[in-house]
Amino acid sequence: MFLVLLATPELKEFLFKARNGSVRLIKVVIEDEQLVLGAYKEPSRSWDQDYDRFLLPLLEEDEPCYILYRLDSQNAQGYEWLFISWSPDHSPVRQKMLYAATRATVKKEFGGGHVKDEIFGTLQEDVSFLGYQRHVSSCSAPAPLTAAEQELQQIKINEVKTEISVESKHQTLQGLAFPLQEEAQRAILLLKQRNINYIQLKLDIERETVELVHTKATELGELPRRIPTDTPRYHFFLYKHSHEGDYLESVVFIYSMPGYKCSIKERMLYSSCKSRLLDEVEQDFQLEIAKKMEIDNGDELSADLLYEEVHPKQQAFKQAFAKPKGPAGKRGVKRIIKGAGENGEDR
Repeated sequence: MFLVLLATPELKEFLFKARNGSVRLIKVVIEDEQLVLGAYKEPSRSWDQDYDRFLLPLLEEDEPCYILYRLDSQNAQGYEWLFISWSPDHSPVRQKMLYAATRATVKKEFGGGHVKDEIFGTLQEDVSFLGYQRHVSSCSAPAPLTAAEQELQQIKINEVKTEISVESKHQTLQGLAFPLQEEAQRAILLLKQRNINYIQLKLDIERETVELVHTKATELGELPRRIPTDTPRYHFFLYKHSHEGDYLESVVFIYSMPGYKCSIKERMLYSSCKSRLLDEVEQDFQLEIAKKMEIDNGDELSADLLYEEVHPKQQAFKQAFAKPKGPAGKRGVKRIIKGAGENGEDR
């Protein structure tokens, strides 16, 4: 059974002062059965830009530690922080157990109300910026399906695969799946959190990957100039606008293919990879796409076009012709028309 370890007075004082926002990162370690300050970093840039370059160099392959990392967001108590428990696989078992047993003490000393989220990692990729973004996405993902729900889902998939006729589209044909490179994945997650508003992706045909081109901040009026005139691209744009009095931020996917200026191979690959890319973005990254568009050139993009694509006009209901009612009251005695007889005489 482990002793209850306490923080040194110097660490307690440092933690108290750090909560005012003057510190970006605090490393806490156990030495001589006490919690002591291992290292700290002051803010340099925004929290996401400081993250990997501050955090990763402080992680040792065989030494556990605690990391308190300050975000730029605030709550009622002040700045919000991430609490990271680093316990690498190669560290001694006793150390792992000691750090696990002392974790609640560190959080209590700092103040649990300041901690927005907690991460546990044994590998650097678990606690890197991309790892944290995946952690956030997994927390917001829908709950896993039960066995019955999985069975029902498989039945529906099988029904789709068997309902094929001459007039139906071949729904089982799968597109090519080029993997998203790490920078592209990171950009998708930043767009989901509304930290950026534009992403441009391209296919690296030789390496068979989807690569990030850039994430330059883009206003609506600048969007047409982002569309290349000589090569295909995939674009994700955060369309900020008002609709019926509400402010909305809708993600629009744009597939630009500049006609026959591209090779047949490029046209086929971009067309085949598009569906699988969108499936990955919507299902794995949980990014909701309001509209998917395909254009030949950037000149087509305008504020009016985007608005109409995201909010298409509803077809007006055409009311059937209604026969007018006759005049109220009696309409007189009905006339009886006699038919002709056999010899043309009246009956």
